[in-house]
Amino acid sequence: MNEYAKYLVEIARKWQNEWRRSRVFEADPQPGRKKFFITAAFPYPNSPLHLGHSRTYTITDAYARFKRMQGYNVLFPMGFHYTGTPILTMAESIAAGDKELIDLMINVYDVPPEDIEKLKDPLSLARYFHNDAKQAMMEIGYSIDWRREFTSIDEEFKQFVVWQFMKLKEKGLLKKGTHPVGWCPKHNMPVGMHDTKGDVEPEIGEFTLILFKLENEDVYLPAATLRPETVFGVTNIWLNPEAEYVLVEVDGRKYIMSKRAVFKLRFQRDNVREVREIDPGELFGKRVVNPATGRRVPILPAKFVDPATATGVVMSVPAHAPYDYVALRELLENKELLEKYGVNSEELTPIPLIEVKGYSELPARDVVERMGIRSQYERDLLDKATKELYSDEYRYGVMRSDIVELVYPEAPSELRDLVRAAVKAWIVGQPVSVAREATVKWLSAIGRADKIYEIMNRPVYCRCGTEIVVKVLKDQWFVDYGNPEWKRIVLEHLEVMRIVPEELREEFRKVVDWLRERAVARTRGLGTELPWAKGWIIESLSDSTIYMAFYTVIHKIRSYGLKPDQLTLEFWDYVMLGKGDPKAISAKIGVPVKVLEELRSEFEYWYPLDSRHSGRDLVPNHLTFFIFNHVAIFPRDKWPRQIVVNGFVMLEGKKMSKSLRNIIPLRRALRIYGPDTVRAAILAAAELLQDADFSDALARSVMGQLAKFESIAAKALEHDDRVDLVDRWLLSKLQESIEYVTKAMEELRVRSATIHVLYEMENMASKYLELRGGKPGPALLEYVKTWTKMLAPVAPHLAEEVWHRLGGESFVSIEKWPSSDKTKIDYEAELAIEYLDKVIEDVKSILRIFKGKPRRLIIAVAGREYWSYARIAAEVLLARQQLRTLIQRFVEAGISDRKQAAQLAQKISRVFSELSPETLKRISMVEEFDEKAVLEKFKDYVASRLGMEEVVIVTAEEAEHKELVPPTKLAQAVPMRPAILVE
Repeated sequence: MNEYAKYLVEIARKWQNEWRRSRVFEADPQPGRKKFFITAAFPYPNSPLHLGHSRTYTITDAYARFKRMQGYNVLFPMGFHYTGTPILTMAESIAAGDKELIDLMINVYDVPPEDIEKLKDPLSLARYFHNDAKQAMMEIGYSIDWRREFTSIDEEFKQFVVWQFMKLKEKGLLKKGTHPVGWCPKHNMPVGMHDTKGDVEPEIGEFTLILFKLENEDVYLPAATLRPETVFGVTNIWLNPEAEYVLVEVDGRKYIMSKRAVFKLRFQRDNVREVREIDPGELFGKRVVNPATGRRVPILPAKFVDPATATGVVMSVPAHAPYDYVALRELLENKELLEKYGVNSEELTPIPLIEVKGYSELPARDVVERMGIRSQYERDLLDKATKELYSDEYRYGVMRSDIVELVYPEAPSELRDLVRAAVKAWIVGQPVSVAREATVKWLSAIGRADKIYEIMNRPVYCRCGTEIVVKVLKDQWFVDYGNPEWKRIVLEHLEVMRIVPEELREEFRKVVDWLRERAVARTRGLGTELPWAKGWIIESLSDSTIYMAFYTVIHKIRSYGLKPDQLTLEFWDYVMLGKGDPKAISAKIGVPVKVLEELRSEFEYWYPLDSRHSGRDLVPNHLTFFIFNHVAIFPRDKWPRQIVVNGFVMLEGKKMSKSLRNIIPLRRALRIYGPDTVRAAILAAAELLQDADFSDALARSVMGQLAKFESIAAKALEHDDRVDLVDRWLLSKLQESIEYVTKAMEELRVRSATIHVLYEMENMASKYLELRGGKPGPALLEYVKTWTKMLAPVAPHLAEEVWHRLGGESFVSIEKWPSSDKTKIDYEAELAIEYLDKVIEDVKSILRIFKGKPRRLIIAVAGREYWSYARIAAEVLLARQQLRTLIQRFVEAGISDRKQAAQLAQKISRVFSELSPETLKRISMVEEFDEKAVLEKFKDYVASRLGMEEVVIVTAEEAEHKELVPPTKLAQAVPMRPAILVE
């Protein structure tokens, strides 16, 4: 750790102690004062908080601090989520002596070897990392009201969760039924995101099984597909020649499928009986009958077939499936193999089914050739091609009319005509989405379709290491997120909520649309027992949907010593919903009426939740469930107002992961760089949805900026009382900064706000000192005081330290956020410094091509009499008017010779067209501007910046009189662009 980082750690500890002593972040209701209730997803204490976790919390804290300084009574509480299997699984693995995990704990997570023993018990492990996480949050300076801390297995919270689930049950939003769920075969329980390695939500998809009957046998090959509408174009069936297949009876019907498929199917069907193993080699060359067309198609080998996905039986549609096209192309090149299986190339000709604009009759061929795919082993490219083509065909594809000719060509005419009529009516000319559904209905009606569920993002692993499968769970309790009326209300509220960033609103809409029933309980893990189903624990994404409401009263429940058995359904109905008679409830549960009313009043003051913060990975589950449950349980005026979502954190350009061992515990980072450095670097690294890249270079850059801030603040105390143009400029630019940073913080553009406060404001202050020759005037002190306030949400500890050195008596953390003072906006001063910078840049561009050693610089400015024309030109350009308007305005302003007016207009407009609208506005607002006086004032600064021995400032008239500058060059001098000569 360098000395400055050590210093930052010391002052952080100092001010954290002062905040704690003064209880500055403990928020209580203040009737009449505007409130702001903000929360972030509470952490799982199954490992230390690391830099990745800190992003959500740091954004939340910076925003909370900003709102507090805006005058809001801000409540920012924190709890800890013990529910579920992550803690249990981690403790079990450590107790079992998992060497890799223990090594990770010691050498990556910084757990002392002597503490490993404590982590073998689930509750001990949870409390260990709970305390560690809380300490990290305190050390980084989060402005949390710790009185309201709780865990999701506290008995008081369990009573709250029981009430929540009773309300859902009363409203008919919990139902008992049969539904597919992600399932751990080892622990025999449903699993969700928080039960899996890497917190991956198992995505369940339904494959249609199209039953191809083996010729002359009462056996079916169930080809699994997500595109049943393409069945009309099947040329063959694929099996993997190296996979294990079995003959199995499913509900009395015989199927041939992969051995792994049988294992998975047992979790979805009751009557699955394995008959015998099948060598796929015995099947190659045999024919099956396509149930949609009556066509006989061969069974052929393809190694790309994954026996672990669905049934391991794949129908080949080479016209529309890149994998099939490439595999078939390779097979057709092997004449020996074709002969062996008795197959001729004609019967394998791709059959076009779908018309898509931009593609030929064979879309699969188009995309394969465009991507240059040569082999079925180029899986990454084939996956990309498949995704692209399937998407295009689904969105824009239409079923071809000649499909009809494919259906039962050899069948008796009566049957053929009947089937073709149905295909023509339901499928031909229809969009792919419509044809897909119609095909499944038709094949199901004739008994030639089945289904199997699959984990679409497989492999997903339980935290115990077992691969997750899909189980059709019977007679179990589910949250009915598929309820159409519930969805309607959620979508209605979603439209009026503020979603930050706004582009995620559509993602939320899509999640609401596809959400279906969700299993609510598990048979193991920590948490609350489902009140009417003993032995089942409510899972972690179901008990964490409205817990924000619990923050409002838990500290009062504890301070009044209320017992868990007093927290009845009636208690929560009154406190949360205002239902019931407090006197009757008081008499029944033994809680004084005054206490009940106080708890109700506390909840009423803080709710609804004003801002909910979380990572993007929780959009498809927790954050959407959060909206669902709030609109189900609470009245409309208590529904959440805002959701803020952020991306992830990378380290030195790489994703943080256990396998890479590049996870940095937050407390270690705080020791290395200092709390304010870590906070500012996290905030400066990226805007909300972008992944933030934390690097040593960024942290050291930020640390350097913090040191510069402190140095400039010290310099401000040495100021004199002389106010000049540079002071006016600095205070004017300060108003711009206030407006910019305030707007950025309001919009949660935290990177923009942080970069401006850390870098742009330091640049302005340093430039000010340089322009004043290192001797500050009174403006710098005012600037630094305001700057300190604006830095407080980002680097609160250093801001407190500097604030008090500047004479502040209260905490800067609760000072009033600055507002811009329009009276201090000085267009003349801003224009002067901008003009100065522009001249210096113009000279630099000349010096880049100058040959020889520059000695003297002559700058010949346009006379002051031309300024009125400059103002007119600025007005005309700002109004986007044409050159002829400018010429006419010049004539009206006194240039009687129209040709002369046109020449001046052309010269000025050529220069001014390169200026920003802001500069043009300043020009139009400044009545008189003396370019020569500005350059004379800063002559030494100009010489220093350009390395010139001599700088001569003259008007164009003086230069002409003294013959200092050639006439052709002098003729170029116009307002804002002097003639420049380097000797």
